[in-house]
Amino acid sequence: MVKLLFLGDIIGRSGREAVQKHLPGLRSSLGLDFVVANGENAAGGFGITDKIAAELYAAGVDCITTGNHVWDQRELILTIDRDPKLLRPLNFPKGTPGKGVGVYRLKNGANIVVANLMTRLFMDPLDDPFAALETLLGQHRLGGTNAAILIDLHGEATSEKMALGHLSDGRASLIVGSHSHVPTADAQIFPGGTGYQTDAGMCGDYDSVIGMKKEPAIARFVRKMPGERLTPAEGEGTMCGIYAEIGADGLCTRIHPVRAGGRLIPALPA
Repeated sequence: MVKLLFLGDIIGRSGREAVQKHLPGLRSSLGLDFVVANGENAAGGFGITDKIAAELYAAGVDCITTGNHVWDQRELILTIDRDPKLLRPLNFPKGTPGKGVGVYRLKNGANIVVANLMTRLFMDPLDDPFAALETLLGQHRLGGTNAAILIDLHGEATSEKMALGHLSDGRASLIVGSHSHVPTADAQIFPGGTGYQTDAGMCGDYDSVIGMKKEPAIARFVRKMPGERLTPAEGEGTMCGIYAEIGADGLCTRIHPVRAGGRLIPALPA
């Protein structure tokens, strides 16, 4: 059995502190084999830096995925190729720095494949994520040395993420959405054995507007004018994610939401 944890978008200092506070204990108590976190909002709500990535690795994160904010901290353009554990969306155009899929060795000697895809509805017009997914699952198959395949679907539209999830059924271990910063209540195992949740939620302060301070965000909606720059809320954060257990065939046998700390109702696997 392989035990996985995926953490949703980490928002600013509050989100980082929530991960640093709760992940080490959870990693120990659940006996986690691998932890993936979406870190594209970890640096002040916009992008991620090498320094912050190192802090997350030290807290127990094994691999970091991103999304549409991946290049907000421009330094990453020059450094991402030096960090094999930091992924950008796979369906960026050919020649974009970094990579969208990584193969990592578990303690038992088997591999886990982690991929990062970005959807297109209400998002940047990247290359076709459905075609990228088919290519990915053709190149990396469950079984043999691949004990698990985990895919982060970073996108706005729930329908598009669901369609990609069903397309992966039976060929991936765990498909989890990110980007909306709000955890959905549809954690399930598809008929073919793939674990799925439309969005894992965020790691950050939920007394906010999707992780940002309330007043400037509300003002933008009310006045329909540019205003104060959005900055992350600074209250106690909730660490949100998805826990999954993967069987010997690489398919999901158990999936459970994770919520720890902050304002949301706690949810932890027994």
